[in-house]
Amino acid sequence: MTTSMKNILLCGAIASLLSLSFTPAQAENEKARPVNDFLESIGACVHVQHGQDASKMVDLLKYVGIRHVRDAADRNYDMSGLLLLHRETGVKVVMGPGSGARDADLPATLVMARQLHEAGALLAIEGPNEPNNFGGLTYQGENSNSVKSWMPVAKFQRDLYKAVKADAQLKKYPLYSATEMGAQPDNVGLQFLVIPKSAGTLMPAGTRYADVLNVHNYMYHDAMWPGGVHDNQIWNAADPTSECRIDGLYNNHGRTWGKKFAGYSNEQLMALPRVTTETGVRVGDCNGAVTEEVQANNYINIYLAQFKRGWSHTFIYEFLDDPDGSFGFYKIDYKTPRKAALYLHNLTTILADKGKATKGKVLSYSIIDQPETTHDLLLQKSDGSPVLIIWGERVQGSDSVKLQLKKGCKRITVYDPTVGTEPILTLENKDNVTLTISDHPLILFLK
Repeated sequence: MTTSMKNILLCGAIASLLSLSFTPAQAENEKARPVNDFLESIGACVHVQHGQDASKMVDLLKYVGIRHVRDAADRNYDMSGLLLLHRETGVKVVMGPGSGARDADLPATLVMARQLHEAGALLAIEGPNEPNNFGGLTYQGENSNSVKSWMPVAKFQRDLYKAVKADAQLKKYPLYSATEMGAQPDNVGLQFLVIPKSAGTLMPAGTRYADVLNVHNYMYHDAMWPGGVHDNQIWNAADPTSECRIDGLYNNHGRTWGKKFAGYSNEQLMALPRVTTETGVRVGDCNGAVTEEVQANNYINIYLAQFKRGWSHTFIYEFLDDPDGSFGFYKIDYKTPRKAALYLHNLTTILADKGKATKGKVLSYSIIDQPETTHDLLLQKSDGSPVLIIWGERVQGSDSVKLQLKKGCKRITVYDPTVGTEPILTLENKDNVTLTISDHPLILFLK
């Protein structure tokens, strides 16, 4: 998370985004995605390398159903805590050199990644964390802050990519880009995975940096929303092509937010592989408007919106409170859950599916007069049955929406993860259902 963001998370609303508009019924014939693909996208940041007690986190991770964690070395190369988490919970790890990277961190990252690989615990390798913060990056005798250039960052990331892909054990794993690439003071081309021809960058065309674009698209950002929470805050932050001033995909890899260097087109951004390794919000931010309830609804909505909009993995900052504040699913005592933990537990429990993924089926449905703040995601269980998730991103109030199915269902079972893991409504032999949608998801099992 950027230092400036931690200091000025004031949040808020752009007036033009506050007005609700209504759109026609959604196009029919939606293709379902496997439930397990969605569950695999759910991650959280941990600070085991900063001293968090991994043994005390085991039961907490099991409870919420998080499948992946992200940490960074920051000069602590001991993997014992993360290996314990994997052994006890099955979580896989995204690991990188962390903040303020230096020469020694490059080979050390490879050693750490190999240890995780050998235990079956590695998910991906990550580039340096936010070179615009934490004293910059030092490589081959140059510090990026001192020389006022990101050439040291570019060379480090290039060499990390080469080393990973030359390693017999590690070459199959994706390398995530470094983060906050929009802050480049000079155009070294870090907005690209591979620098294309005629890009006009200081590093040559063909330079390979990463396999996956990686951003910290916090949904509350003072530059975009000064003042308070607003409708569709999560949905807009997940937009790959948003031109608003937020640390999203566009402003880091489409046109950099610092010096406006050109990167990918909107069409390319929509198609490129991408992950979020940090996003979240503290309880108490926005002058107290972010309550535990707001944070909890935000967090489950984040996972849904990000997956719907093409992000393969989303890591919320962070799993457990630390000195940065009350971002966590749990308080710093390792035992007190926030509502965010309870709601995520309910979501993953309702969706639990241990079978193998099957080919996605097509479901014909529409949401009549769908409000702009109502979104939907069609999933499919391994037994072939569809699961439709409809969620709202209203700050206040609710909407009554009608789901119309082209073909009737023998049974429609409705769950609300903010209430529990048992159905709140069951309907027999119906081809439609009217739902009240506000600021969180409803989950519909269709048989």
